Amino acid sequence: MTHLPKSSNGKPHAAGTATSEALTETRATEQLAAVLALAEGGALRCSAKTRRPSAATVKLLAEALPNGDFYDHEAIASLAWPLLIQAGGLADGSRLQLTPRGRTALRKEPAEVLRLLWRRWIKNGVIDEFSRVEAVKGQRSTNVLSAAGRRRATAADSLRLLPAGEWVEVDELFARMQKAGMEPTVHRSERGRWKLYVEDPQYGSFGYDGAHKWELLEGRYVLAVLFEYAATLGLIDVRYIDPDGARTDFRDHWGADWLPRLSRYDGLQALRLTALGQYCLGPAPKP
Repeated sequence: MTHLPKSSNGKPHAAGTATSEALTETRATEQLAAVLALAEGGALRCSAKTRRPSAATVKLLAEALPNGDFYDHEAIASLAWPLLIQAGGLADGSRLQLTPRGRTALRKEPAEVLRLLWRRWIKNGVIDEFSRVEAVKGQRSTNVLSAAGRRRATAADSLRLLPAGEWVEVDELFARMQKAGMEPTVHRSERGRWKLYVEDPQYGSFGYDGAHKWELLEGRYVLAVLFEYAATLGLIDVRYIDPDGARTDFRDHWGADWLPRLSRYDGLQALRLTALGQYCLGPAPKP
């Protein structure tokens, strides 16, 4: 009898689902050089208001990045890079131009620049990563979401729960975070949680008893930070599949049963802290 491979939440994948593995250290170094060269040439554009890259810029990066993006049909690294170099102070303006720091970065060791970008992102992320989980509505309402900086730091600290060089499944990382009391709480208050919903603001609210599962809000936020930024910068190697059908933990939430996925990051299966990741994290803070 042929058994389907198990997904990260213990449910079988659809037949024919292939697992990809990205070893990211060399990839990140090569992509950093390509992104800085494109910025130096004036090829990248971002919104002056939101600082997000234009659709044309995302498309250009998807084609120009060495080894491409993680998916052919989803922007992850190709959206992250313009945001990262802005947060790191390497480029600015609607037509991204290298700053003096960015021009200096062209001559620096890539590992130093990647560490700078990671640390600056944690402190000064350009967007709230949870905004990329578009299936969860109500995020733009007033006083709904918690401060992104605090939960971003918590998500980043979760990498310290990964033994160097050892693959850890996503749900095992979730379990370790909860056991350690690491709570990147997405909603500002209980009232804010009621305003977050799927499909319908009344029936699909996360405010109902049993509707707020850690994996759906906090977990998806962690996936967004780690897959889109930590993996792009080479801190973690990743194993992943197509996000459609990869997880079923959201199926019993009202209005979500028809969705193929809750986020573009649902396909992340396992991650492994790299030597570059250890360098970027630095020593663990003293208790």
